[in-house]
Amino acid sequence: MTLSGDAQLLRIYIGELTKHGHHPIYDLIVTEARKRDIAGATVLRGPIGYGHSHRMHTAKILELSSDLPLVIEIVETEEKIAEFLPFVKEVLAGRGLITLEKVQVVPHEHRTT
Repeated sequence: MTLSGDAQLLRIYIGELTKHGHHPIYDLIVTEARKRDIAGATVLRGPIGYGHSHRMHTAKILELSSDLPLVIEIVETEEKIAEFLPFVKEVLAGRGLITLEKVQVVPHEHRTT
């Protein structure tokens, strides 16, 4: 799918160990986004961060945390994000943080090398 022009960025902040049942939430969200033919999703792992509890999560060797911060970024049309958001809210069940931003997708050529 090619996406260009006006779009929306859905950003979800969670901990690496946040689960829905026995499944990591980041895996459920990205898998569901792909099933719904959403243009793109990426999971970013942060080396350090904190959330509402102000508890530090870090990859520093002396303060090693097993629950590093994750950010899931999904770019798609505003309509498709609006359709996807109820699923995200359901699996998060009040955990994490969700943000939305209007973005411009710049068209470019895909090259194979």
